[in-house]
Amino acid sequence: MRTKPTGRQLRLGTELRKLRERAGLTATEAGQLLGSKQTLISNIEAGRAGVSPERVRTLACQYDCDDNALIEALAGMTGERKRGWWEEYREIMSSALLDLAEVEHHATHLHTAITVHIPGLLQTVDHARETFRQVVPDLAPPAVEHRISFRIKRQTVLYQDQPTPYVVFIHEAALRMQFGGPAIARAQLRHLLDMSERDHITIRALPFDAGAFPGSGQSIYYSRGPVPQLDTVHLDQSHGPVFLDAEAQLHKYRVLLERMEARTLAPEKTRDVIHAIARDL
Repeated sequence: MRTKPTGRQLRLGTELRKLRERAGLTATEAGQLLGSKQTLISNIEAGRAGVSPERVRTLACQYDCDDNALIEALAGMTGERKRGWWEEYREIMSSALLDLAEVEHHATHLHTAITVHIPGLLQTVDHARETFRQVVPDLAPPAVEHRISFRIKRQTVLYQDQPTPYVVFIHEAALRMQFGGPAIARAQLRHLLDMSERDHITIRALPFDAGAFPGSGQSIYYSRGPVPQLDTVHLDQSHGPVFLDAEAQLHKYRVLLERMEARTLAPEKTRDVIHAIARDL
């Protein structure tokens, strides 16, 4: 029995619970259909008990789910035996940050909209270090270095053999923030330009003259799963990451991102803006 299920294990349990509830079954009734106890169903749905791909398919059949793409996506969440690299940080980083790395690792597409920061996946080491130096309460130097190491390892999703497609909407305000002074800021902007040349990365700026726009004042991080029902929204709060996966919430943030895109500059014009800001530093 697991005592500390990962975010992915919890998500699998949540989706199985949703299927059961749509079928109008209690955990006790579901257990009876499987010839098992209610506690097994409850433990599976809480992420405390493992479940095989075959049992997922059996549960989906008992719940009258005929969405084969969803069923196979859920079955695919069960069989991972290898520990992810983020588990190395289990004792020194919050579980929410480990869950974020796990979501990124399994995402089929990543999409960020951000107003006052450079996205973590595109930060240089020096920019990241300056960011973590501003955390309240202050972090000890070793903790800062652990955070930097963790953030840089998260970036491997953009460098692997089959890199994850990544779309970024970034406000001009974030591009003009001089974290660490002009030299560090200039190097950060050059890094954005270099990354924007990669085929799987799209960076689009929201200029000041775009005015008001949907979703202003918040950062949105949208991770697509193998099927839309398994998408995840990550909101970065001062007290830590928050994850959203309810259907209505996912729809809301898809619409927000679509509307924001209409206010952004094309990638080519975005590069022109970044070049101009870097020259002015």
